[in-house]
Amino acid sequence: MTRVLVTNDDGIDAPGLHVLARAAVAQGFDVTVAAPERQSSGASASIVAGEEQGRIAVERRTLPGLDGVPSFAVRGGPGLIALIAAHGAFGERFDVVLSGVNHGANVGRAILHSGTVGAALTGGLNGAWALAISLDVGMKPEVFEWEAASATALEILPFLLSLERGSVLNLNVPNRPEHAGVREAPLAPFGIVQTTLSERGEHHIRLAVEDLPNVPDPGTDAALLAEGYATVTGVEPVSGRIVGFR
Repeated sequence: MTRVLVTNDDGIDAPGLHVLARAAVAQGFDVTVAAPERQSSGASASIVAGEEQGRIAVERRTLPGLDGVPSFAVRGGPGLIALIAAHGAFGERFDVVLSGVNHGANVGRAILHSGTVGAALTGGLNGAWALAISLDVGMKPEVFEWEAASATALEILPFLLSLERGSVLNLNVPNRPEHAGVREAPLAPFGIVQTTLSERGEHHIRLAVEDLPNVPDPGTDAALLAEGYATVTGVEPVSGRIVGFR
């Protein structure tokens, strides 16, 4: 049976994580959930952990609708979780890493900063097929179509498994019950949002996130996602760059 690690960067209590894990269980996969004990967005593929005497804290959890599924809250980011999973921290090595469903799109070259993508890349570097899944909820969503995003992820999983082991895909899904189709897309030069310096004091700074004012380049992941398509992009570390699927 295919062993699947489900992780994220929004934390162990995030609904997108729970829905994705339940969808994977329903497909018959051998699922384990391991996610940060707290919000870890923007962690990229960092393997920094909250250690005590060289030990990383791991706590067994029971998650809604996932009785009998091994689930762990880890005092560390998603990249670290994918790394320790590859070394047997949660049993036998995993065949697949599913990272998400993230609260918000991960498009453009800004995916470099994403903990969701970072976990997938770390899984891929350690020999697993890996898929990062994000839901384009925008800044003030009224509904969250976690089920639609999870269903799309499971639909493209056979394609991922047809690729070379270690392949990594980045999937973005519109926040709607149905999308216009799945399209392969290169990374946009920028993401959908940007981080700005909103406050600077003598002993502190404050960052804020805001929508980008520019229109994304036609045919890119950001543009196609805005048109209602689910977008899939292959990502791989090449000479220090993250490149789009060719």
